[in-house]
Amino acid sequence: MQGLRLYKIEKLCSEIAIGQLFDRSNPAVDSIIAYPLRASWKLNTKRAAQCPQFLVSIPKKRIRHAVDRVLMRRRVREAYRLNRHLFPADLPLDIAFIYVANETLPYAKVENSIKRILSKINERVTDCHTADEQPAPQVN
Repeated sequence: MQGLRLYKIEKLCSEIAIGQLFDRSNPAVDSIIAYPLRASWKLNTKRAAQCPQFLVSIPKKRIRHAVDRVLMRRRVREAYRLNRHLFPADLPLDIAFIYVANETLPYAKVENSIKRILSKINERVTDCHTADEQPAPQVN
């Protein structure tokens, strides 16, 4: 994918994948909190698209007015769009960003949170891949 726009293929729409992300009994799901966002993510090797897919959830319990929920959803999507280069673009990751603050926050705080989350995801994914790719020890 070229450019900075968000493509349809990058949106997480599969009900099964979303259900697996929010399933508390699934040990493959990892979670990261960077206020005002919490991110749940997992590698999904079963799908055909080899790019990260994400969704944004702004709970009505936290932000009561629809206008404010839409504003925060746009801020989260924009921050993700501009900072998705912080982790590999060829990994089949499913990511859910959940807003945990009780009020609308400025874009700068949301962007810092997204940067921290994406950096931590990148660290954990690269650690997992390097551990998987290490050759087995030689037995003499």
